[in-house]
Order: sequence, then structure tokens, then C-alpha cells
Amino acid sequence: MSVVTEIAFPHASGVGVRTLPEGFTHTARMRPDAIALRTPGGTVEITWAEYARRVERIAAGLSALGVRRGEPVALMLGNRPEFHLVDTALLHLGAIPFSIYNTSAPEQIDYLFTDAGNSVVITEQAFLAAIEGAGTALDHVVSVDSGGTITLAEVEDTDLGDFDLQAAADAVQPSDIATLIYTSGTTGPPKGVEITHANIVAELSALAEHLTIGFGDRIISYLPAAHIADRVSAHAASLVRGIQITSVSDPREIAAALAEVHPSVFFGVPRVWQKIKAGIEGKLEAETNPVKSKLAAWALGVGSAAARADLAGTSRGRILETQYMIADKLILSAVRGALGLDNIKLAASGAASIPAEVLEFFAGLGIPVVEVWGMSETTAVSTMTTADDLRIGTVGKPLTGVEIKLADDGELLVRGPMVMRGYRNQPEKTADTIDSDGWLASGDIATVDADGNYKIVDRKKELLINESGKNLSPTNIENALKASSSLISQVVALGDGKPYVSALVVLDPDVAAARAGALGLDAADLAALAEHPDIREEVRSAVTTGNGKLSRVEQIKRFVILPHAWEPGGDELTPTMKLRRTPISTKYAELIVDLYATDPGGAVIDLR
Repeated sequence: MSVVTEIAFPHASGVGVRTLPEGFTHTARMRPDAIALRTPGGTVEITWAEYARRVERIAAGLSALGVRRGEPVALMLGNRPEFHLVDTALLHLGAIPFSIYNTSAPEQIDYLFTDAGNSVVITEQAFLAAIEGAGTALDHVVSVDSGGTITLAEVEDTDLGDFDLQAAADAVQPSDIATLIYTSGTTGPPKGVEITHANIVAELSALAEHLTIGFGDRIISYLPAAHIADRVSAHAASLVRGIQITSVSDPREIAAALAEVHPSVFFGVPRVWQKIKAGIEGKLEAETNPVKSKLAAWALGVGSAAARADLAGTSRGRILETQYMIADKLILSAVRGALGLDNIKLAASGAASIPAEVLEFFAGLGIPVVEVWGMSETTAVSTMTTADDLRIGTVGKPLTGVEIKLADDGELLVRGPMVMRGYRNQPEKTADTIDSDGWLASGDIATVDADGNYKIVDRKKELLINESGKNLSPTNIENALKASSSLISQVVALGDGKPYVSALVVLDPDVAAARAGALGLDAADLAALAEHPDIREEVRSAVTTGNGKLSRVEQIKRFVILPHAWEPGGDELTPTMKLRRTPISTKYAELIVDLYATDPGGAVIDLR
């Protein structure tokens, strides 16, 4: 079991903060008229003073409904300001607000609610049917818009009476649970990770050494609140540091939101960065003015050359430096501005491995994207690269306060004040994960270089061992292919116990739609696109290019292009777009058999 340590670190006001309610109290008093929460375009804008008033009223109303300190309360909400209002109110009561993924099916909801033990859920009309379908016994269903047993407006209209918000907040202790983060369940039923106030304060303290943020800084909240990254980097950072949050309800609107908000901090899962890169490349391909096209291509080429020199630790030289200054003034700075990434203080990627080519591309644009590594169990970030030392291919060095070592088999072990209290209702699994000395077994196989930078090889349980006994990293193989073409959205490398590696390839629906127009096909008919000779040849070429970056034993020998897209939260992907490898193997079992057949079907593309 980990030992919870009380940690206080200076708030922006200079006041020590031990819990999230303490941080919020100081923050709200500092700049009451500043905008704390908003939606794109400023359709909704909530000042810190209004935020504080509504938190008090919501907390009073929820207290009147019987919510008490230590009681879990479920939140099933989209990215909207009401999430922050409600979650913060619950934190002040000492309750345990926890979010669940909005893609959860009724049976999954029932499992989560039963495990957490909540009797209250706060949601919106769009998710009421799924919650009702779960059949879990609940005392109250509070809806932020309409429906449910009571609306949020009715909760806020409750008479304050003798309710004392400050007294409730003062009773909250650093060792109290601040939230539950349910794991995505790639290898079994989700586990409830118990994260304390001390865990989150320690995480914010460590990140503060790499990032100074406060009033005037901006972040976009688009990831699910059930994801540790959004809960810490947006919600908790806002409470303690005063960063303004713009809630984006539809992830497809991220690009538009970036251009409107011009955030100071942006955390993107790898696929988001890949989509932004593909968008830039698509606009370059679509440019009909030959002068503009050649100038943009030249500038991007100069940026890439400068980035390669920087990353290699070599001098750019006078000529390249001069070219870069011209390219940046004419093109690159304009691209950053158009993207909305011209005021960025920290651009980060995490939650999964990102192809090196993507990081190099953004470095060339003048947007160094740092790579972070962490888990729900470590309250998000444990290691990170830095803008002045990207060390592409690694996840950098441990944050201050984080101890890391490698077990005899290469598994990465973590210890520190950010390590979770444990798994809810599962003491045996907690003991299996955190030893008596406080070391948490991450499940990731890693290496460390001479400078102390860690590289994640792959998940311990996901390594492929071919029939010759060679250990292979599927993630390394998959990234090589994805980096070779924006047309490829997902790749699953196969080959455990097999003579060679094969793969399932999924097309990116947006890029495929653009190709469809040129081919005279229906953009929505992904099955027809997957069978089209031009598309098959483009993917074949990309796989061949990807193979060129791999050792011979890692190279894809056969693959299939699937006729449909994979959606987050579906059979194949978790809500955070991690591969569900076991369900994939089961669902596509017949197709996988065909990939190794003596006489495969016509869908199989053979590169041998």
C-alpha cells in the first residue's frame, strides 16, 4: 500500500494549498471578475465570483438531498461548464465525485455504480435512457438540463438555511478521496482508482516546476472527465491556479476551438496530433496556387531540417538558421496562428505512444510537443520530456518527487506522493500492484538511457513472442505504419506464436472521405473504399514504407484493410482510444486465421 503524505504547495496567491477546496477558495477571491468557465465563442461565460456563488448553492442543495462527506456521487456529463460547477461543489462537501464515460452501456453503468456505491448521479438528458436502462437503485437522478427526478436549477434553488460551505470545506482532509478514476478495462473489468486530494496537489506541485500558469492562461477541455488527464490538467489546475477553461462538447470541433481560444496549454492524445498534422498536409495538397504551394512546402522542409538539427544536438549553421528565420516569418508563424497554437506554453502528448515523425513535424513548426508518461494510478504525469530537451523516442525523466526504477524483467516501478491510495473494493489487486515499500508496478516494460530518460517498450502483457521466441513490441510496429500515411487511423499488429507479423488496418474516415471525392465514390461507403485498387495500393505503399523503419522480424508480411471505422468506446477502442486487443482478437478471429492461411482470401494483401 502507498503511504499518503500531506503536501502543501504555494497557491498563486502565495498561500499553501492542501486540498482542492482550499485552492478554489483562494483562486475565486483573487480575480472575482475574471472569466473562469466558458464555451466556444463565449456563448456561456462564468466569472470566478459567479462560480463561487453557484458552488455554494449547489453544495447546499446536494447536502439537502443527503450527500455527505465520503459519499461517492456519479457524474455522467459531456464537456460543459456544469461539470466543473457540480464537481467543485461536491469536493467542498467532502464527497467523492467520479465521472463515467458517456459511451458506457447500461450493463457497464450498473457495474460502475454498484462498485462505487453511489446513490446519486448527476447527468443530462442525453444519457438518461442509458442510466435508467442500467436499473441500478438510485435515490436521486439530477439532470443539468431537463428530465431526471430533479433538475440542477431546482438543486440550486434550495434554501441555504444554516448551511456552512466553509465549514464543510475545512473538514476536507488531504487524505480524503477526491475522485475515482475507473480504468478503461482493456484486460478485464474496470478498477476504481482512488485518488486523494494529496495525490492531486502533489501532481500539480510537480508540474508547476515545468509550467507557470494562472489567470490569463487558457486550456480547452475536450477529453472525457472520466480521464485522469482532463481531471488534473484542466479541472484541478483551474481550481488551484486559475487557468480559464473552455469546454468543447464535440471532439470534432477541437480544431475550431483551438483557433478561437489560442490556449496556453494543450494536451492531445496521439490521434489528435496526427489529425492536426494530416489537416495541414491536406491543405498543402489542396493548394492550387503553385507559388504558395512551393513556398509552403519549402518552409515546412526548412522547419523539418532545423528540427532534425536541434533534436540531434547539432548546430543549424548560418545558412539553415537564416532560412528558418525567413520561413518562420513568412509561413510557420502564420501556420501556428491559424492553428491557434501561437501562444502555447505547453503542448503535450500522452495516454499512448506517438510516432516520432509526428513530434518531429511539430518541432519543425516551432511547436515542441513534449511526451508524458503516467497512469490513472499515478495521478497522470510521472515522467516528461521538456521543450528544450525533447528526446524523441523517450518519455523523459521523472518529475520531482517521483521515484522510478526497473524491475529485473524491465517492468517500470513508480513510487511517490502521486501514487493512488488503492483500488476501490479490491485490496488483493491493490496489494498485487503496490508492494509493501510503496512501489507501484506499472505493467509497462521500459528501458533507461545514460542520461536518465525512460523509454516505454510496450505493455508487459501485450508483447508479441513469435514462433522463434523473439519478443516484439506491437506498438512500435503499429506506430511505424501509422506514421507512413494519414489514411491509416488504426493498426493492430498480430503474430504471437506465429512465423511472421500480420496486421489489421483501419482507414481514417475523414481522410478516406477526401480520397472518395477524387475516386467518384460515396464518402460514407468505407467498405467500397477499402476494396478500391487505388486505396489498397496507397495503404500497401504505406505499409512498405513503415516496414522500412523496422527490423526484418518486425515487418508486416500480410495485412487486411477493414471495411469500417473504429469508434472510441466501441468493441475495439477504449474511450481514450487505446486498443482493446483481446476483444479485437475475438471479434476478428476468422480474419486473423485467414492472415496465416496457406491460401488466404482476396481481402488479404500479401507482401511476402
